[in-house]
Amino acid sequence: MGVVVTVPATSANLGPGFDCLGLALSLHNRVEASPAPRWEITVEGEGAGLLPEDESNLVVQAMAHLARAAGRSLPPLRLAQHNEIPVGSGLGSSAAAVVAGLLAADALLESRLPPARLLALATELEGHADNVAAALMGGLVLVAGDDVVPLPCAPLQAVVVLPAVTLSTRAARAALPASVPLADAIFNVGKMGLLLHALAQGNQAQLASAMADRLHQPYRTPLIPGLESALAAAHAEGAAACLSGAGPSVIAFAATEQKLRRLAGVIGASFAAAGVASRHWLVSSNVAGATVQAT
Repeated sequence: MGVVVTVPATSANLGPGFDCLGLALSLHNRVEASPAPRWEITVEGEGAGLLPEDESNLVVQAMAHLARAAGRSLPPLRLAQHNEIPVGSGLGSSAAAVVAGLLAADALLESRLPPARLLALATELEGHADNVAAALMGGLVLVAGDDVVPLPCAPLQAVVVLPAVTLSTRAARAALPASVPLADAIFNVGKMGLLLHALAQGNQAQLASAMADRLHQPYRTPLIPGLESALAAAHAEGAAACLSGAGPSVIAFAATEQKLRRLAGVIGASFAAAGVASRHWLVSSNVAGATVQAT
């Protein structure tokens, strides 16, 4: 028996929802797993030649984590990873790997862990729940302490622009201050409420105002050449735009494909003016969570 696990990309924060919001997007990683005499791991697509093809691979580490939690022994497997989610992009590539490994091991070992336990294991490995929750559940997810809640979200279209900048999550975290002014906290609370309303209604005009942030983006902007002008260019087009997760990707929302392609152009041109190449994807938000299929 083998399994195929498919996991969506995710965008966390969405401006003011720092460490609280995650949104599933229509890029996917697929992992095919089946018993084998010895470990055989291949990576195709995004991360090929970069991600390890041995037992240090994060998918394998997640599988081993579940096996230990379930009190089971993990046999050697043939794993074929087919990745659409770029690595180190702010689109939840590590969360997708963790979720894929946990679900593949859960199915192969027939441990049948409940969803809450799978989420807890994923959070242990990822360090925070926003991306893994959205990857598991799909749609828009709110993480508030121990509460993880799916939220209403109208179907949305977006463009993700990824500059050729290396930015680790650790470096992005290190740039944040230990405390922020009260006025900035109040600003984000208000924008968060407006953001949830705009997402539920699909209100593009409100979304453009609601994605303003004072808790993380101002501190991370200096780490990404061209980001300040890229966001300004998107805002000048009237679009909702922000860092995707910790970056370096920018995600911008619009109602039509024509508008999205224009946004891809102006954002990409801003990065190019700073001497940074970029690439982009058109994505949608009405995406289901991770799936498991027996083969």
